[in-house]
Amino acid sequence: MAAKKKKGDAVVFLSAADIREFGIDELRAKLVEQRQQLMTARLKHAVAQLENTSALKGLRRQVARMATLLNEKELSGL
Repeated sequence: MAAKKKKGDAVVFLSAADIREFGIDELRAKLVEQRQQLMTARLKHAVAQLENTSALKGLRRQVARMATLLNEKELSGL
């Protein structure tokens, strides 16, 4: 899997092609994990402890990407 890794808070971003390889159950679990990371990053940002503020944008996009692909899989019945 080709993943991008950001410095600072060690956030890993997966490509859409990598996410498509996951099954529905695995994708749901990863989505919950990413939402948890996003919530943690938002809390750190609120108390000025987040070193890499661009991670918020990346996490938001990652969550949206995963939710979209999960919805596609559920609608197609795979």
